[in-house]
Amino acid sequence: MEIRVPAPVERIIGQLNEHGYEAYIVGGCVRDMLLNREPGDWDITTSALPGQVKELFHRTVDTGIQHGTVTVMVGKEGYEVTTFRVDGEYEDGRHPKSVSFTPNLTEDLKRRDFTINAMAYNKATGFVDEFGGVEDLRRGIIRCVGEPMDRFTEDALRILRAIRFSAQLGFEIEERTQEAIRVIAPNLAKVSKERVQVELTKLLCSAHPERIALVYETGISRYVSGTFDEIYGMGTIPPIPTAIPPQKHLRWAAFLRKATPDQAFTVLKDLKLDNDTISRVKTLVDLLGRPLVPEKPALRRVMSRIEPALYDDLLDLKDALLPFGVPETGDMLRRARALSGEIRRDGDCLDLKSLAVKGRDVMDAGVKPGKAVGEALAVLLELVLEDPSRNTRDYLLQHLK
Repeated sequence: MEIRVPAPVERIIGQLNEHGYEAYIVGGCVRDMLLNREPGDWDITTSALPGQVKELFHRTVDTGIQHGTVTVMVGKEGYEVTTFRVDGEYEDGRHPKSVSFTPNLTEDLKRRDFTINAMAYNKATGFVDEFGGVEDLRRGIIRCVGEPMDRFTEDALRILRAIRFSAQLGFEIEERTQEAIRVIAPNLAKVSKERVQVELTKLLCSAHPERIALVYETGISRYVSGTFDEIYGMGTIPPIPTAIPPQKHLRWAAFLRKATPDQAFTVLKDLKLDNDTISRVKTLVDLLGRPLVPEKPALRRVMSRIEPALYDDLLDLKDALLPFGVPETGDMLRRARALSGEIRRDGDCLDLKSLAVKGRDVMDAGVKPGKAVGEALAVLLELVLEDPSRNTRDYLLQHLK
């Protein structure tokens, strides 16, 4: 089988070959092409040393030169070219203390995490598959290269990567690999929360988000965070239907919907998610547990709390979760969606910006500056949310308390 390699990658490999160096595409791009998936990146491995790579190409960037990686620029695109290497001793369960370069491709492939990521290819040689990656792809198996205990001891993040690849590809984790995950799970405490979060988010946004159950079944959850473990540590994780778009705030909200809003906030804050995502997820978790009353005043109150796009997300989430238990019936959700559309088409006032009176009007009417102005405007907005026809200056000033 021949892999279609992008022309710039072929040119880089060709130029290295012309100067007497071995060069191959390697890792995830080989795996993805064999699975008929579009690779996100094209990584190149070579026998050339970093300095030799830099001599051959006009535009390069030292992206990780201490680990043998030079980015070769072709137009506006960059392609990482890494020298065959052997990792030294891992002292922190995450990074090797040192690396040494080797002329041997097999030695380089031997240090990689899973067999399906330890394959190389170029047009002249074909596939280099020393560890049974092609067969594991055929069988749908995630298996460590060599001894699983060694691979996970070297880099504890590989524990979560195994589960994430299982979720993305729909593969099973090989028995010895899964047993090593259980044993080495405590080492995950050495990994930064940001890196843990990235893997969990990719897992939840995958084709098989239900595989997050493995995080609990293998004992990993207690090393993610105390609150994360507490939420489902003793119970069943609710289904996360793939009908929910693979956007991180939607999938995290679906996963955390049985938690309290404060628990959801704590989990995401512990995992260093961005503040916008944390806010969206907390709001969705809160509203997913509350029934949407299909009446315009009640719907206006909900719509006044959140931005329009997040309100639409809420309706979509409730629709997707309907078979798995939400406070509404299908008829209630259909009516709520129809009424919400009418509220928007009619241009009903939903926030203080659209209110017919402003802070200055309220103060001119005798309300003292400060906190009392905001409180007065909130009362007036509530009157208008109940009945939009009240949104006139005369009516509101007459009802100012």
